[in-house]
Amino acid sequence: MSTGFLNIDLTALAHNWQALDAMTSVETAAVVKADAYGLGVDKVARALARAGAKTFFVAVAEEGVKLRQALGPNPAICVFSGHMRGDTDMIGDMGLTPMINTVGQLTRHLESLPGHPFGIQLDTGMNRLGMEIDDWASVAEIALGQNCQLVMSHLACADEPDHPMNRQQLDQFHLMTDGIDVPRSLAQTGGILLGPEYHFDLTRPGVGLYGGLPFADAQPVAHLDLPVIQLRDVAPGETVGYGNTWTAERPTKLVTVAAGYADGVHRILSNNLQLWHGAHPVPIVGRVSMDLITVDVTDLDEVPGSLSLLSANQTVDHIADRAGTIGYEVLTSLGARYQRRYSGG
Repeated sequence: MSTGFLNIDLTALAHNWQALDAMTSVETAAVVKADAYGLGVDKVARALARAGAKTFFVAVAEEGVKLRQALGPNPAICVFSGHMRGDTDMIGDMGLTPMINTVGQLTRHLESLPGHPFGIQLDTGMNRLGMEIDDWASVAEIALGQNCQLVMSHLACADEPDHPMNRQQLDQFHLMTDGIDVPRSLAQTGGILLGPEYHFDLTRPGVGLYGGLPFADAQPVAHLDLPVIQLRDVAPGETVGYGNTWTAERPTKLVTVAAGYADGVHRILSNNLQLWHGAHPVPIVGRVSMDLITVDVTDLDEVPGSLSLLSANQTVDHIADRAGTIGYEVLTSLGARYQRRYSGG
């Protein structure tokens, strides 16, 4: 095989969900949007259901359809984008719960699927999705008198515990929802870590399930090994890769591995990351190209058959730091060419 092997540890995934669940006294859901953050929603969601999750969140109705097919009729599947035009049949047929974001969505839902469950998403300051306070005040009595299952909002800065926005949004959520007789939800992974006053009736961990920050105690879930497809000797003064961005300063053994920016190894990592052979780091040299990466293995005692990009030695957040991004982007960029293998769970 000349493609990488993405190994997904379902036991670690279940452990992470259970650890986050143990931090609260309320229901813990699971966010599995974007194909379970790139790791494969069918197997990931089933493992989370076995661990105890009963409510799941996806981004769009199409993801909800696939998830329903994987999980069967019982779990609740909530759709963050709400009830969009064209979603009615999917929502009705698949028993999805749209998180209504606008007065127009609420009207569409109540008229097209009367009696069908829904939730409400409120904007408490992020200015992304959800009803603002005046819109909510105009329809709250109507919405809460229907089959409303959940009222939620989303924290913008929960990964920064001391950020004043957290308290501002908490206060706004209380202002908009105190006294209602419907379950409430505010906390994602970071919100869980902020403590009980952010937990309300249901939490919605996402990236922490998959081994990402801000859940620093998470077990790694994704492990990625890249096969070596060629070995060559490079003399001092020779250059490597597009643009001649790396020049050998000593007799060098290089290997070429099968992965590149088409597989989610971003080009900004050129000359800026290491792969691992067991406990030994080896540097990427030259530019990351679409399908290939070159690595200096001169200091290894043997020529490796593969090198690890993701392992216990190098997590998605280590890579994200090097790329100037976040672990979410690293996970969701993992390419379709990798052979996915699942263990445990």
